[in-house]
Amino acid sequence: MLSLFGSYIIGRFVWIVKVQNFYKLLFAFIAMNNTDFNFNFGDKVRLKISDEAVEGTILESPDSEFYLVKLKSGYNIGVRKENVNNVAVLGKAEVVKEKPLELPKNSLPRIDIIMTGGTISSRVDYKTGGVTSLTKPEDFFRFYPEIFEVVQINEVMMPFMKPSENMEYKDWKEIGECVEKSLNNPEVEGVIITHGTDILHYTSAILSFFFPKPNKPIVLTFSQRSTDRASSDASLNLQCAAQTATSNIAEVVIVGHENTNDDSCYALLGTKVRKMHSTARDTFKPINTAPLARVWADGKIEKITPFRERSPRTEKNEKVKGDIVFNEKIGMIKFYPGQKPEILEYYTKNYEGLIIEGTGMGHVITDGEKNWIPMIKKAINNGLLIFMTTQTIKGRTNKYVYSPLRELSKAGVIFLDDMLAETAFVKLGWVMGHKAWKDKEMIKKKMLENISGEFNERILK
Repeated sequence: MLSLFGSYIIGRFVWIVKVQNFYKLLFAFIAMNNTDFNFNFGDKVRLKISDEAVEGTILESPDSEFYLVKLKSGYNIGVRKENVNNVAVLGKAEVVKEKPLELPKNSLPRIDIIMTGGTISSRVDYKTGGVTSLTKPEDFFRFYPEIFEVVQINEVMMPFMKPSENMEYKDWKEIGECVEKSLNNPEVEGVIITHGTDILHYTSAILSFFFPKPNKPIVLTFSQRSTDRASSDASLNLQCAAQTATSNIAEVVIVGHENTNDDSCYALLGTKVRKMHSTARDTFKPINTAPLARVWADGKIEKITPFRERSPRTEKNEKVKGDIVFNEKIGMIKFYPGQKPEILEYYTKNYEGLIIEGTGMGHVITDGEKNWIPMIKKAINNGLLIFMTTQTIKGRTNKYVYSPLRELSKAGVIFLDDMLAETAFVKLGWVMGHKAWKDKEMIKKKMLENISGEFNERILK
């Protein structure tokens, strides 16, 4: 009898909890759609909380008990609904009417744009609070109309749209094919590639080998912050990129903010540049060299270091054939203290070439039970090509300074002087992608050849 009574009580309790949860969700839904708080996602609002107020844009909240608000600073905060006394709508969400893309025709220099994704090709999604890709050129130019004051857009190519961290080897080849098309169009003065920041310096490096002697500027640009944010770097970067694309800088370059101000940009050589900060607008810095030029949005360009200049206009009909090859069977590892050399066995079985980021001037363990020398010799004897860079980023490797370095060189490791590890990685894939260069000695020779400015005789800070 007691057990039946107990089961009844428990059943009633579970039923009450379910009813309470139902009404809790119902009231939350009603609160969100209350006529007093009549707003939609994307509206700009002021939430009154006691004696304080929060202003921002309403986003779709993952928690029914909170309003999710994007502040003017770009950050998202959650405000508990029960604490909100009043909501004032300051502005309704912009309803964008799509229009067919009509590229203005004028007498300005003509360029091509290759869109690949990244923050510069994105905007805030007011449902998630994050950013989403602009999938149409119409959307892109709606945010960046200033570019039409600098250049005439000949063609917009979109081989794919993805965050750069999702890119792989085949994507570089697609970009390269688009670039080749632009370089061979006599009506086009240069090409801009919009790209995510995370692996942008890998892409600039591989394009530098695909096109070691371009006849026109190949300009990669980016944005650390989407155009919806007041602190966005997108517009200035794009304007400076357009000015660079019509200049006489016949190089593969990354163009972006010189500093945290919105004053000017740097044009940086594609093989000697690296992303150095996760969020700063001036994230890309020249490594072991100086910038090629300082660029302003109004067209002023100040030359800083020598660069290859474009061919005379009378010769711009000259055809350019991209050297678009890549061997995916390459790897890169970062040496760390106490690392066991057995990791080389994996690369020996699965790869043909390997870049090691050593410490200092190119060190790994060369003594004791974890000595790398025997395993390195074994790997090289089994056909693996091993190249050494330094994880210090700035500076260079040197196989002569210390005896352990000389031992590594004697074992067959090729030291790559001041070449950046990322540049070395893509260069090795490019070199080994040539069927005519399958001979190991030829591969070593090409890796030590200064093809696209990847080596510097003198280190510049």
